Amino acid sequence: MNKDFGKVAVLFGGKSAERAVSLNSGSRVLAALQHQGVDAHAFDPAERSLDELKGFDRAFIALHGRFGEDGTIQGALELMGIPYTGSGVLASALGMDKWRTKLMWQAVGLPVPAYALVNEHSDFAEVEEELGLPLFVKPACEGSSIGISKVKTEGGLQAAYAAAAEHDKLVLVEQGITGGEYTVAIIGQGDDMRALPIIKIEPANEFYDYEAKYLRDDTRYLCPCGLSAEKEAEIQAGALKAFRAIGGRGWGRVDFLMDEAGNHYYLEVNTSPGMTDHSLVPMAARVAGMDYEQLVLRVLALATLG
Repeated sequence: MNKDFGKVAVLFGGKSAERAVSLNSGSRVLAALQHQGVDAHAFDPAERSLDELKGFDRAFIALHGRFGEDGTIQGALELMGIPYTGSGVLASALGMDKWRTKLMWQAVGLPVPAYALVNEHSDFAEVEEELGLPLFVKPACEGSSIGISKVKTEGGLQAAYAAAAEHDKLVLVEQGITGGEYTVAIIGQGDDMRALPIIKIEPANEFYDYEAKYLRDDTRYLCPCGLSAEKEAEIQAGALKAFRAIGGRGWGRVDFLMDEAGNHYYLEVNTSPGMTDHSLVPMAARVAGMDYEQLVLRVLALATLG
């Protein structure tokens, strides 16, 4: 049956700031597919022309960040008529932009942390006063926590803005919600889309940054997450609503925060989740009874166009 997928390109590497993570994800996906008899081949768009994708029957997108998760590679595959995993052009572009994602979620009534956009002309002291401390400052269109800073003291926002602005012209400042970090993995299409068990993330360092995500072994992942069954079901339903609001399909991940009073706030969406040995979607799938190889096949089976 796995031969029915035809010739599959596993797209990984790329030229974004998340290249190293993508190389890790993609190599594991490739090995899992090949182990199950799929005719899968490595394809790094940073090193090969997209013209060389002609002759492939499907593409498994294991690219992260710009030029892989932002709708650009999805548009190219649409033009070439090659079905691909994950969300389409619009959802991928929206999901990559944290600010526009928040606007969409606010429009459908989903709770998000208070936030502001800043630039070099902003009154940083005023933003600190309005949103309070701590604050999180991030490039609006980067992933893997690249360029993110936590501001804990007055007067620290300007330097944090400068660090984020090195990665993106659009910089987002968010109110710090410190009651817990969580994520909801999603898999499926249409009426068959479902949320997997919620994972609570407990980093040993200041927050769930790049180091905590990929390099440290002392980050704790709790699944079951410790929320009541009723609260978990409520948040999962909201995460599905959030994913559908941007047009998401196939698979993805919606991150959220809890405050000390038990209120939740949807933070951002990932339309091309990591598949490394530290990644969250495989963890949630495993709790739901799906091992890594089964997950990879399921995602590939959902590859589509349009």
